[in-house]
Amino acid sequence: MNSSDPRQAPQRLMAGAVDLSSLAQARPAPDQQSAAPSTGSGPAPSAGVTVIDVTEATFQSEVLERSLNTPVVIDFWAEWCGPCKQLSPVLEKLANEGAGSWVLAKVDVDANPQLAGAFQVQSIPMVIAVVGGRPVDAFQGVQPEQTLRQWIGKLLEAAGGEAPEIPLDPELEAAETALQSGDLNGAEAAFKRYLSNNPGDDDAESGLAQVRLLRRVGDADVEEVMKKAAADPDDVDAVLSAADAMVISGQAEAAYERLIQLVARNSGESRDKVRKHLLELFLVAEPQDPIVTQARRKLSAVLF
Repeated sequence: MNSSDPRQAPQRLMAGAVDLSSLAQARPAPDQQSAAPSTGSGPAPSAGVTVIDVTEATFQSEVLERSLNTPVVIDFWAEWCGPCKQLSPVLEKLANEGAGSWVLAKVDVDANPQLAGAFQVQSIPMVIAVVGGRPVDAFQGVQPEQTLRQWIGKLLEAAGGEAPEIPLDPELEAAETALQSGDLNGAEAAFKRYLSNNPGDDDAESGLAQVRLLRRVGDADVEEVMKKAAADPDDVDAVLSAADAMVISGQAEAAYERLIQLVARNSGESRDKVRKHLLELFLVAEPQDPIVTQARRKLSAVLF
């Protein structure tokens, strides 16, 4: 079994792909230090339990039965797994913050091979959410804390509970506060610090792209910038500046289209310069913005 690449994107798990029938059997009663007594209906959400170690003997009571009332998130890990040591502490922190609204169940794959086999665990860390006695979602690899917060919030909402407001990481919140106040130097430094510990975080990448956009626009005369680009549609620098001004003024779709056409008319270094600039502007928007999705398709069609 291999540890997963920390950069690997979350991988979804279909509930029907996991056969838990062999595990949902009566097990020897766990000792009192390992688990709370099972009532057959699962522990109450208000029990205050946040993090538990689960074994093959306690799986039915601590995961299947508990999940009938409270979502359970299983963390498959091993002592030798480096990425697990990055992910597990963050999950434990979030579970403690959740105060019993969901439970983190930690499974050592070396000590519990039957559980790892039942869930088809091929690489770790692997995290699986169980609701109502069934696995409902999963991912592999280390994920940024804010991504985990969002994932857990959606899990609680889907489980029919009240998903708590997902707080920003204090460091990310400080970066966004600096951005909103116009402190571009402070915001840039804060976003970079956050990304060094949470590479690939969408919110931080977007914030940093906004800082760069604001720096480029600065105190430029927008009307003059637009006139210059209109006078020479093939002046790459002028059109890039015009696109920045258009995004700032809420004309992102038109800005994207203008740059896509410029990519189509250029080659070599100029073409690549425009392409990179457009990708930077995409980061400013929401990742799932339909306008961005459509523009990406158009850009791909022009490039390939």
